This record gives sequence, C-alpha cells and structure tokens, in this order.
Amino acid sequence: MSLHKRPTGGEQPSMLGALKLRVPFVHYKIEIPDVLQGAILCVVPLSITALMTSVLGIPFEVAVAFVLLNNILYLVHSHFGDPAVAGWITAGIPLYIAFLTGYPEGDERLLALIALQITVAVIFLGLGVFKGADSLVRKMPMSLKSGILIGAGVSAVMGEFAADGRVWTMPITILTGAVLGFFMLFSETAGPLRARYGFFRFVAQYGIAVPFLIAYVFGIVIGEVNAPVIEWGFTTIPFTSILQDYSIFGLGFPPLEYFIDAIPLALAAYIIAFGDILVMDSLFKNADGVRKDEKLVFSPRRNSIIVGIRNMLHALFAPFISLSGPGWTGGQALVINRYMNNPRSVMDSYWGGATSLYWGMTIAIVLVPVVTLFKPGLNIGMALTLLIQGYLCGYLAIEMLDRQTNLERGVAVIVGSVLAVKGAAWGLGVGLVLWFFLEKNWFADVYEATHHNEDAMGDDAVTDRS
Repeated sequence: MSLHKRPTGGEQPSMLGALKLRVPFVHYKIEIPDVLQGAILCVVPLSITALMTSVLGIPFEVAVAFVLLNNILYLVHSHFGDPAVAGWITAGIPLYIAFLTGYPEGDERLLALIALQITVAVIFLGLGVFKGADSLVRKMPMSLKSGILIGAGVSAVMGEFAADGRVWTMPITILTGAVLGFFMLFSETAGPLRARYGFFRFVAQYGIAVPFLIAYVFGIVIGEVNAPVIEWGFTTIPFTSILQDYSIFGLGFPPLEYFIDAIPLALAAYIIAFGDILVMDSLFKNADGVRKDEKLVFSPRRNSIIVGIRNMLHALFAPFISLSGPGWTGGQALVINRYMNNPRSVMDSYWGGATSLYWGMTIAIVLVPVVTLFKPGLNIGMALTLLIQGYLCGYLAIEMLDRQTNLERGVAVIVGSVLAVKGAAWGLGVGLVLWFFLEKNWFADVYEATHHNEDAMGDDAVTDRS
C-alpha cells in the first residue's frame, strides 16, 4: 500500500498485520533534514566507544562495530510499529560502570555485562509479554524512584569531575562545550532567541551537536585535542572476532552469582528507562493534538518487547555497556518538534523523520572518514552526554518529589547518596529498609478502625442525648 493512500487522521499504512512493518519508499518517505541531523549526531553513539575501550578493553575498531550493530537495531522500532526514537538507558551509565569495575578487567567483566544485559532483557520481555510494563514502577515508593534518579544524576556528574574524570583531560574544551550545550538546551535566554531569530532556531534544533562541534574545533585550536587523522574506507563488523572474544559463544555463559549480583542494578535500569516511556507517551499525545492528519499509536507493551529483544541480542552476541533503552529523549524531541511544526506537504509522516534520523546516523558510522574525523573528540561527546544527563535526572527527581512529604524527600536523598557511592544494590536495599521502618504505616488500618468506632460511638451518644 502506498503511503499516499493514508486516510486523513489515520495511521500510516503498513504490512504484515499486527507487526506493522513499514518499508522505506513504500510506507514512508526519506526526510533529508532528519538524515542530515542524524549524520551530525553520530558523535553521540560513537562517544560510548570511549567507555568500551577504557572499561571493557575493547579495541576502538571493534567498539565502532558494536555501535553500528546497536544503531541498526534502533531501526527495528520504527520499522515494526513502535514510533520511539530508541536509545540507551543513559542515566544509568555511571551505575553500570561502578558495577562492572567491581570485577577484574577482561573476561570476568565482560561476563558481568552479559549477565546484566540478559537480566534487563528478561525484565523488559516479561513485563511486555505479560502486560505488566508499568505495574512495577507504579507500586514502587516515590522515594525509591526519585532516589534512583538522584543517584544516577550525582554519579554522572561526580564521574566527570572526579580526579580521573574526563573533564580534567581537556578541561577548557569540555567545560566550553558544557556551557554552550546547557545554554542551547536549558537557558532562559535561549528560548526568546529561538523564537526571534531563524538562524538561532535552526542551530538549536541540532541539540548538543553544534556545541560539540564548536568545542571540538576550539580544543584543536588551543591544543587540548589532537587533530584528527582521516582514514578512508567503510566500517566492517568482524563477526568471527566478536563471537570468539566478546560473546557467550567464546566466553561461555556467566556464572549464576553474576546474575544474582546484577538483579538490583537491572531493576534500577528498568525504573530509569520507564521514565523515558512516560515521556514518549506524553510527546506522542501532544503530537496527535497538533497534527490531525496522522494518528500516532504508541504501545508501551510493543516498545518493551522490542527493547527486550535488542538487549537479548546484544547480550548474546555483542554486550553493550550503555544497555538498550526505550527512547532517546533528545532525538525524540528533534523529530517530533519538526513533525509538529511542519504541515504534511513539508513532512509527510512522522515515520519518515523517525527512521531517517537513524538512517543518517547509521550511514555516517559506516563511513570511516566520518568516524576518524570525530575520533579525537569522542570524550567530549561522552562528557557532554553525561553532564546533561545528570542535570535531567536531578530536575526530574526533584519534580517527582514536588508533592511528596518531607519524609519521602529525605529518604530519596539518602537512597540517591548511597546509590551514588555504593551502587544500586546498596541504594535499593537502604531504600527498602527506610520505607519499611519510616514510610510504611503498619497500624494505619487499626488507627482508622479505632477512630471510626470512636466516631460512631460519639454519634450514638449525640443521638441518645437528642
């Protein structure tokens, strides 16, 4: 079915029934602006190679192949009925690093990551298949949920400013990029500038890509960053090497105790990721209110199942340190804002933008000249990503506590502090103990029943006197 046959107000055409497969040039148009945005923003996924080499000891070329595989799996979402612009579970990256560095570098650390990613995959698949994608988070005390976000945010910022943090490897460059990035994304001044000046609005739509490029060039000029050495060719995926050296087929299956150790962190990762699901659901509802010509259907269940499949594939074949998450908030905002701010004649369908963004990013990663151009500055991209993530986690946690009691706020701060210093297991454990002894009122029912009886007796007395 041609995409031009979409009825006004209906869903974009697809095939294979409930699978909702959409094929490029048949069910959606390639959107050139989103392709270009994706190509520029390839620095974001490539920045994870800095951690894969330093934490996991994976050679850079193999790490790039891992990123390419990860990007290809992003496209599963938008091609099988899930409108999400997928991403990592970014806020938890400092927690994953802390967990992995508790194991000796080498095979043990890789097996720990495999165990963690399999556990995360099982959680997403289980909650997706059995329609429980939101019950776990809804029943969890608000103090624990916000505490996890506080811990993730503090860990992100602490890691970058620690004595061996990335900030001090190129302080002027990274701090310049951070100031520009925060200004473009969050400044009270930037909003009016976007509204008044078309050029500023054009630059702002690229998120942290432009601040990264400015900081990168500036770093090269002042000598903090090495000039790139451009190489030519195409990125290849060394399947034999990956299977032998980094997968369960070469390393074997992780021991049971690795899975037990991973459970608290896997639960924390899911809770963090669920926040992205809530954000996306809200964005799609807003888009439907603006663009009446197309209906966007977002299913948390479908999203969770695809995320579970992505994590399982990575765990079995190419373990990925940032894990696979339901959405990339920055990329999602870029696509959905262009979709809402343009008529159908300019952007035919949301699906064209969502898929084109990752087509552009994937093509850029395939091109070795692009990868080598940005290679010296990948630490800048990762530092900017984690600093901004720390900011987002912080304000979301405080926003969640806005209508809570002082007791819950205090518990959240303790949970976040312990989690940042000792890891997810300690953080969740301390949080549950505090909830059990401080927040949970075990005599609420008895109190209510007692006061109900006293009120009833008082009413009877009044009746008797009457």
